[in-house]
Amino acid sequence: MMKSKRTEIRIIRSGRKTLALQITPEAQIVVRAPYRMPEAEIYDFVRRKDGWISKHLSDMEHKLREREELPGLSAEEISRLADQALNVIPARVAHFAPIVGVSYGRITIRNQKTRWGSCSARGNLNFNCLLMLTPPEIIDYVVVHELCHRKEMNHSARFWAEVSRVLPDYEARRRWLKENGGALIERMKKN
Repeated sequence: MMKSKRTEIRIIRSGRKTLALQITPEAQIVVRAPYRMPEAEIYDFVRRKDGWISKHLSDMEHKLREREELPGLSAEEISRLADQALNVIPARVAHFAPIVGVSYGRITIRNQKTRWGSCSARGNLNFNCLLMLTPPEIIDYVVVHELCHRKEMNHSARFWAEVSRVLPDYEARRRWLKENGGALIERMKKN
């Protein structure tokens, strides 16, 4: 671990060829580096990115403060969200399944603290009731994402090509969920 002016920096070494910098949703700095890259080069890279790091750390810290201020969801509110999801999500699955070109099994609504959806090898689909707190286009993204797993049970280039075929703007929807989803999950964890 390295230290910056603000926080510790976690270095993850792998077989990659370039350096990459990431600020996690928890406002931690992560540097991904090649196995053989000298530490001096990594430190220099981090120093050159100090402005970028400061800006993004400030943004993440602001989001963390906002998350802390959000009220938790009561058991009653979660139950209402689950009932609402049972009315909305199966209809969206039925709409998108023929477009994706797949069939599916059982649809289950859960109050998960880590996932927005999942697809089993048998074609059963699970969705998080918190999707009801997201815009309709995000619900559609998660539905299409899980249906595309009926064709590709991975996140390969072929999988993403299938998602893109149905939702050409999926990257913006995915980004919205990454940027805003943590705050929604946090509300469930507070109950």
